[in-house]
Amino acid sequence: MAERADLKRRAASELLGTAFLLATVVGSGIMGERLAGGNVVIALLANTLATGAALVALILSFGPISGAHLNPAVSLADALRGALPWGEFPVYVAAQFVGAVLGTLAAHLMFDAPLIAWSTHTRAGASQLFSEFVATFGLVAVILACVRSNLAFVAYAVGAYITAAYWFTASTSFANPAVTFARCLTDTFSGIRPVDVPGFALMQVLGAVAATWTFGWLLRTPRPALGPRPPDPDQEARDEAQR
Repeated sequence: MAERADLKRRAASELLGTAFLLATVVGSGIMGERLAGGNVVIALLANTLATGAALVALILSFGPISGAHLNPAVSLADALRGALPWGEFPVYVAAQFVGAVLGTLAAHLMFDAPLIAWSTHTRAGASQLFSEFVATFGLVAVILACVRSNLAFVAYAVGAYITAAYWFTASTSFANPAVTFARCLTDTFSGIRPVDVPGFALMQVLGAVAATWTFGWLLRTPRPALGPRPPDPDQEARDEAQR
């Protein structure tokens, strides 16, 4: 079994992985918006495909080091289920937030945009908030189920889920408090107003907690079923000898 990386290396992995995730989200949003000529559908499609593909690559790359949470909601779920020590949880979250900000700044530099530009993109209302609950619940559910069944599938399942969730949720599935915060720093296609961030983050946390509880129950090892026991070959042999 491979030796587990120390906390510093795992934190660096979370920071770097989250930075690349935000560079992808924000950068592909800028590129899509510039090339789409005002066609929002094309811009969203470009943003979606880039994000889903990047998630697969990043989870495969950074997963062996830190688990590639890249998301405080995922780290919270891992801590709630006892897989991540609570003492390490703040380190993971801090690394993710710092990485998210750095990734956004990197995207701005690559596209010659202002380094920080507070977003004016409104994402408010009950439907948007509920969408974030659903999006985060689904993301954590997919991760927990795949970790239980086949760890090798996690990267592909997460990439596929986020690609779909961009389109079936009204909010385009942020599902990540660090991503949400960093996206308030960009007044581009992928941005969100700072005033809308707390509501999104709250619903993301609630979605992660609800999914962790629900799938902790669903995936619990079942007790033996009541009813007739299966035949015991040894007992049958003993009975035959006695005859």
